[in-house]
Amino acid sequence: MHYANPDYMTIIFVPAILVFIFYLWASRRRRSKLERFADRSLIGSIAPSMSIARRTIKASLVVAGIVLMLVALARPQWGFEWQEVKRTGLDIMIAMDVSKSMLANDVKPNRLERSKFAVKDLVKKLDGDRMGLIAFAGTSFLQCPLTIDYNGFLLSLDDLSVFTIPRGGTSISSAIREAMQAFSQNKTDAANERKYRVLVVITDGEDFEGDALAAAKEAAAAGVKIFCVGVGTPEGELIPVSEGYTSKEYLLDKTGEAVKTRLNEDILKEIAISTGGSYVRATQGDFGLVLLYEKSISRLEKRDIEAKMKKSYQERFQYFLGAAVLLLLAEMLLSERKRSLDRQWQILIWPTHYIKKSLTRRL
Repeated sequence: MHYANPDYMTIIFVPAILVFIFYLWASRRRRSKLERFADRSLIGSIAPSMSIARRTIKASLVVAGIVLMLVALARPQWGFEWQEVKRTGLDIMIAMDVSKSMLANDVKPNRLERSKFAVKDLVKKLDGDRMGLIAFAGTSFLQCPLTIDYNGFLLSLDDLSVFTIPRGGTSISSAIREAMQAFSQNKTDAANERKYRVLVVITDGEDFEGDALAAAKEAAAAGVKIFCVGVGTPEGELIPVSEGYTSKEYLLDKTGEAVKTRLNEDILKEIAISTGGSYVRATQGDFGLVLLYEKSISRLEKRDIEAKMKKSYQERFQYFLGAAVLLLLAEMLLSERKRSLDRQWQILIWPTHYIKKSLTRRL
């Protein structure tokens, strides 16, 4: 026998024992009160219709009913049939900007940490989609290949920092081409599956190297849809490189001036539109990544990633529940008085006696 909720089987006897103890305590208390009223030897003659045996039967019926209800809650199952279970989803590659400009704190605590929090929130929404992770700055690196192991993906995400890519700068085109290569290396990749590829680029849009728009057009030709999330503010923010108790140090350019990083939305919008994707700007209250997934990405056509046979057990809890109800009804109908019990028994056997008598008359 198989149980869908086996935890109930570990506590099945606890309520039954408690009810049994309650009935035992109530019986002794009733006996004690009767002995206060009359001598123990006279109790039988004072209440001749009361039956201790029937009272015990009633208690046993209640205990048995409770046990059967708990067994029903455990959902016993036996007998099964094989069913084919298909898992559908998309191939979603996250390209995360890890350049020093992502240390700006115009989005708290800073752009990079806020982006990582948003991706973790996105993972909670996924069910069957494969996830991959690319880190990029002046160049790009495949941090985590496409996988359905979300825990492994999150470990790779936690390892991201501005030191992941030693080469400075920002090259969105490098990230796009790295994603295309990761998609093409996937063993299940085929020409008819290109429409299931999604690239999410999370960056402040400051593209200093390469031609991001040309790379986006190559991605569109390969069937990759790019969705962009802009992190930061158009007004810009200084880039802290160290923080002390009394002062902060900021990133300086070659002339000694503090570098101010600004969100470049134009390039991100062009990249998204050229591939049939969309763009969203992250804010402090709503990063927008989950909304982007729910409104756009999740509505894309999904492919069957995996199909396997699974045992589907048949539910049998109704038998135990029905038996419990019958036992509790029997306890309610059963009287503690001997005469009442005899009358109830006569009522139960009367139809049989009537039928037998009628057949005798006909013969």
